[in-house]
Amino acid sequence: MRSHATAGKVSRLKVALNILPIQKHPAFCRLKLGLHTLCIAALALTACAPPTSNDAAQILLFNGSGTSPNDVKAVEAVLNDSHFNYATVNSRQLNRMSEAQLMAHRLLIVPGGNYITMGKSLTPGTATNIHNAVQGGLNYLGICAGGLLAGNATSNSLNLTSGVRVGFYGAVNRGIHKAAVAIAGVGTPTIEHYWEDGPQFAGWGAVVGKYPDGTPAIVEGTSGKGWVILCGVHPEAPESWRRGMTFATPASIDNAYAGKLIDAALRGTCLPHY
Repeated sequence: MRSHATAGKVSRLKVALNILPIQKHPAFCRLKLGLHTLCIAALALTACAPPTSNDAAQILLFNGSGTSPNDVKAVEAVLNDSHFNYATVNSRQLNRMSEAQLMAHRLLIVPGGNYITMGKSLTPGTATNIHNAVQGGLNYLGICAGGLLAGNATSNSLNLTSGVRVGFYGAVNRGIHKAAVAIAGVGTPTIEHYWEDGPQFAGWGAVVGKYPDGTPAIVEGTSGKGWVILCGVHPEAPESWRRGMTFATPASIDNAYAGKLIDAALRGTCLPHY
């Protein structure tokens, strides 16, 4: 598992949006001198060992099978820019984590990709551990495929939505698979986000943002003691994803909103909703 923490100035844009940096809690490990061989062995094992409560970052970002490498990078860029303390975890590592180890973190982020492949990469026991950890107080942010994985799917899923099945935004049925989509929020200007085969969340949670057809694009709510935010669009998408497309909203505004979603999911705070 790789741990990440960055420092720097927060942009004026993020301050305006009330996106606050999270205080870091780095873990320090004191090793005795003269154990050179053991140190090498320990370093070699970190790539496959699950995290312990002593070195747990606040945020756990899933980058395992089925996730989009480009979306993992995009989420990491927002995490680094907003100075969040996070660690990445792949499928093998996540499958080795207990419910208690998961709950040593405050937030699990599952990004975009293929939710079916994600589910197949996790054991049923792991899906149960994640579900139970959220019920016990672990927060969850699902972006696109991560939102689909959170539902009650026929494939191996997390069922954080009290049995509600998550469907796709209606544009998919019209043969549209990638677009700039205007998302309306409460008391805020409409923001155009990058969308690619993303879900809508009718039937679960409080609606934070709506698609043009009125279906929920971003929702929030409790699942047991955990706070869950599900997002069908990609506010973390960088400028490079927009080639050949026209957006009314700059990527910087969208990325700042992604930071706001992460902050709300981490802190378990409500965003304005309908």
